Amino acid sequence: MNNTLLKYTYWQDEDMWLGYLDEYNDYMTQGQTMDELKENIIDIYKELTNDQIHAVRYHAELVA
Repeated sequence: MNNTLLKYTYWQDEDMWLGYLDEYNDYMTQGQTMDELKENIIDIYKELTNDQIHAVRYHAELVA
């Protein structure tokens, strides 16, 4: 990855860290540590942007 800035949302639920990319918030992941969560978020980003996940749902904004 070429220094892509990835914005993500995360939280701790008991002993697990959960999170998702803000741009793809339908694809949540988890990790036992914060570092593992970050690795998993990067892995999901790679899968989403390299056509490894089909029928990707995107989020966008409109001004009417």
